[in-house]
Amino acid sequence: MNDMAAYDALNRAEANSPFLAMLIARQPDLVAIIKTGDFETALTAALSIQADTVAATLRRQRQGVALVTAIADLSGAWDLGRVTAELSDFADVALDTAIAAAIEERVPGAPNQGFTVIALGKHGGRELNYSSDIDPIFLFDPKTLPCRDGEDPVESAVRIGKRVIDLLATIDEHGYVFRVDMRLRPSPEVSPIALPVEAAIGYYESSALAWEQAAFIRARVCAGDHKLGAYFMRSIQPFIWRRSLDFGQLKNIRDMSAQIRDHYSRGQVLGLGYDLKRGRGGIRECEFYAQAHQLIHGGRDAGLRMADTRGALSALAEAGRIDPTDAAALSDAYTALRTIEHRLQMVNDRQTHAIPDKQHDLDNIAQLHGMSDGDALLNELTTHVEQVQAIYDILAGPQTASTPRIAEDGLPLEDQLSGLGFANPADIAHRLNRWRSGKVRAIRSEAAREAFEAVLHAILVALAKAADPERAIARFDNMIEALPSAVNFFLLLQARPALLQLVADILSYAPVLAEALGRRAELLDGLIDASALELPDGTASHVRALNQKTDGQDYQSILDNVRAYVGEQRFSLGVQLIEGRHDPLAIARCYAHLAQAATQVLTHATITEFEGTHGKVAGGELLILALGRLGGEALTHASDLDLILLFTGNYETESDGPKPLGATQYFNRLAQRVVAALSVPTASGALYEVDTRLRPSGAKGLLCASLDSFALYQRTEAWTWEHMALTRARPVFGSVQGCGQLQAIIDDVLNMPRDAERLKADITNMRSDMATHKPPKGTLDIKAMRGGLVDIEFIIHALQLEHHHGLMPQLDQAAAKLLDAGLLSPKVIEAQDLLSRLLVILRLVAPDCEPPPEPARALIARCLDLADWSSVIAAIDSAHDDVVKAWHRLFGENDSFPGEKND
Repeated sequence: MNDMAAYDALNRAEANSPFLAMLIARQPDLVAIIKTGDFETALTAALSIQADTVAATLRRQRQGVALVTAIADLSGAWDLGRVTAELSDFADVALDTAIAAAIEERVPGAPNQGFTVIALGKHGGRELNYSSDIDPIFLFDPKTLPCRDGEDPVESAVRIGKRVIDLLATIDEHGYVFRVDMRLRPSPEVSPIALPVEAAIGYYESSALAWEQAAFIRARVCAGDHKLGAYFMRSIQPFIWRRSLDFGQLKNIRDMSAQIRDHYSRGQVLGLGYDLKRGRGGIRECEFYAQAHQLIHGGRDAGLRMADTRGALSALAEAGRIDPTDAAALSDAYTALRTIEHRLQMVNDRQTHAIPDKQHDLDNIAQLHGMSDGDALLNELTTHVEQVQAIYDILAGPQTASTPRIAEDGLPLEDQLSGLGFANPADIAHRLNRWRSGKVRAIRSEAAREAFEAVLHAILVALAKAADPERAIARFDNMIEALPSAVNFFLLLQARPALLQLVADILSYAPVLAEALGRRAELLDGLIDASALELPDGTASHVRALNQKTDGQDYQSILDNVRAYVGEQRFSLGVQLIEGRHDPLAIARCYAHLAQAATQVLTHATITEFEGTHGKVAGGELLILALGRLGGEALTHASDLDLILLFTGNYETESDGPKPLGATQYFNRLAQRVVAALSVPTASGALYEVDTRLRPSGAKGLLCASLDSFALYQRTEAWTWEHMALTRARPVFGSVQGCGQLQAIIDDVLNMPRDAERLKADITNMRSDMATHKPPKGTLDIKAMRGGLVDIEFIIHALQLEHHHGLMPQLDQAAAKLLDAGLLSPKVIEAQDLLSRLLVILRLVAPDCEPPPEPARALIARCLDLADWSSVIAAIDSAHDDVVKAWHRLFGENDSFPGEKND
């Protein structure tokens, strides 16, 4: 650091700040170090000052820190982030010292435990002002707080809290340390200054106000018993960071901003008397802009949970939640405004935010800052203030809005509905009157009714324009009936009107998605960003996201969060399908990658939980083999997971935990837990149906067999259909070495020599049994019907096993290899391509396997790139004919399907 810059800063401080001039006169030794430009040594010296009492020591240290940070700031040696961090860190140290002293005075020799401080506001974000109050919450644990004999812990905690405030805030000949504002604690008008930690947790879980949620964005444990504070902060995370996007909070933020603008009518416009904190385009609008978006998105994205404003703006921009240009402008403005705010406070050590009313006082501030006069300072701030105001005005929205509503006055209700385009307005009017009657739980509260009415007109317009208005409004009715509360759903639609078209499409086309939306309206949250309709990167990206969401959580929370995440992602993929954004086969791969990621994360979590009780089995590990559509990376929205669970190592080995188990028993119990983790519903809903019947010996065999016994069974006892299933097998969990061993066994079994005639006879017999016992469910059961997907799969499996060619689990890739080898007809490839795409679509729009309503038929045709429904039916018929011909060529003309007449 240039010592001339330090000299210049000292001269400006002495000339323009009575407070700093006093500190310079009082602390010559510290000034001597500052003049060298070595602010690190100067800060260490300031923090090393000692006096006769704790109170005097803290006050003299505070004066030293105030002088060092001020000159480092004025000289340009430290930027705003460093200055505010040093001020905040000193507040932490002062609080910790005061708590220890207060406990020592009352209970000599007692540890500093059972009493913790949560920092809120700028202190919590390590953004403390130069002359700021601190806003702490005092919490205590009655079980561990040091108390005098016979003393009530509540009384002891209050006395400790009062002593801490006294040590910090009382003004004496050495000044003060920090002013302490206790008004941010729960119910400050009636509650004691120190609260039992469990009572505070209960308050934030049940009774806290909306502004308190925003306040806790910047909350952190800053002093005292950090373990106790961490427990409190973990406990209230669901209160701070709500998983569902909270557009009600956006309204609260807007309302708070409007109140501030109205209340501080003076000082709103940049100029003399302008309030840097509360004025339009000021500091608070920078903070509120970041906090509003954090409240909306932070519950779903832990990377947005930054306590400091500039860090939050940067994270929001990087995550694509706000415009990067806006983020940069707000960050630059925040830096400039906070810097000048510090100059205001340096003059007389006052917590002021207002530019002086008089020009000569403003000139003094400018000269302290190193500028010629006040006009130059205002010119520097003008662009920043205007940019903040413009950006924040978009967030805040118009102060008065007139929302079109469907009302009883004016035209009769049915006429209004008819004007919107509803063919049966009487039925719609009946539904609407019931929604307004108070009988529907989701629209019963005043807040829900208000939110509902505000967006009702837009909802009805969207539903009237839907591809299938009657079906859409009927499903909307069902959805509202199923929701426990719809406030946030309506607020979301009000804040993001573009989602209304998606909702209309979902309700028109996809009963499966409409039903899911009725269970969890927050599923729409994930569709807000444009990136929501882009295909995910693959299994690894899902694993990273799930690990981030579940990091540090207990086992039950992990189960809940994985279910919530998978539900959102499956819903998003379903929407992409009906919106025609991507190839259905690409979406099928994404469904599989999502399931594989969930399997990996939940299995890891289950193993960790299980090992806590039973330890590990030396040399052994769990492996999971996926078969069927998961193995072939072609899941539909409704697919089960076909899994085989295996273990490696010596089955005679015993685990090393507190409750040891033999290897076989160990891995079978673990396998049961894994299957339950994947299939048992929790508070967040169900995940997948898991089918383990393809394991060795089926339902009669062990749920989890050893790898050696699996290899022996497959080589000596397995039926042909089990080897057919093995053609789509793919290891999805286990170490590289373990999965490699398993894959080697599969490869060896699939390449075994086979009797071609016996193979074909086994396959035709099995197909006949399937047709008898599992006939098609409907006229569009393109999987089970003759010439459908099952027949295509059997043809491919027969060729794979007979010729040892195309042995890969992905059926489309296997078919392509067989085609290249001249073993498979191009017509079968075309049929497989068509019917596979159709199956993915039908699982969403026609789960009953019957022809859907006309709008959904048009959707299916578009997804298949065909002209209309008749073209779809013609393509299906042609595919069936081609597959049947291929079947007869491979298995013989005499083979017949039940009900099929041989020519």
